[in-house]
Amino acid sequence: MPVPEPRKTLGAFLRAHRERLPPVATDRRRRRTPGWRREELAEACGVSLTWITWLEQGREVSASPRALARLADALQLIPPERAYLFEIAGRRDPAAPVPSEHEVEPSILALPDSLSIPAYVLDRTWTAIAWNGPAAKLFTGWLSGRNDRNLLRFVFLSPLAARLIDGWEDRSRRLVAEFRTDFSRHLRDPSTQALVDELTERSPAFRELWREHAVLDREGGERSFRRPRRRFYQSTLHFAAHPDLKLVTLTPLP
Repeated sequence: MPVPEPRKTLGAFLRAHRERLPPVATDRRRRRTPGWRREELAEACGVSLTWITWLEQGREVSASPRALARLADALQLIPPERAYLFEIAGRRDPAAPVPSEHEVEPSILALPDSLSIPAYVLDRTWTAIAWNGPAAKLFTGWLSGRNDRNLLRFVFLSPLAARLIDGWEDRSRRLVAEFRTDFSRHLRDPSTQALVDELTERSPAFRELWREHAVLDREGGERSFRRPRRRFYQSTLHFAAHPDLKLVTLTPLP
């Protein structure tokens, strides 16, 4: 089965939701098609009829976040539909709220303790908000004692990190590229920007890597640690209700 093109998917989505809208009350003409006409949608959004037509036809046309926001409002999209619109359009919703880690359900915070392997939960700034005993034992200097719980501060500001993490240079480079992916979703978040500013100022290694602008998805894989030497398979899971939180588990390898 061929993979649908994003432009075609976007066009089909817009047409389907335009046609489900109730007819304009002042229009008493007999309609051959359901919902709004393209002209009505264009007028409601303050855009040209050609722009609406080309979008629905899946043609090459620029769609700014503000224009998409007006489109979402005119189409009366509910939050999941609006999020889907921006996702398939490859744009960031200017009205999207900055998520708050303070609204996390207790069941999520208790999840690491239900596991026998090292596990921890990171928020959008990669600060651990929950972890279990095996994780604290493994990450001495980060999750043990009264240390700062931010993973990036530990990796780039604590001398313990290079002693613990096998292949620190490669891992730190990948961590920065993975964090930039999360950072791009929170450009309006002061706490995330403040963390980048702090690390850029305090860590020459972070500053150099950040300037490379490398971007990677956060993936699992083998992770090695020293003192004692141990190997794990890392898995990273996201929560449907909290996409900015991630559960990281480390399964021991022989």
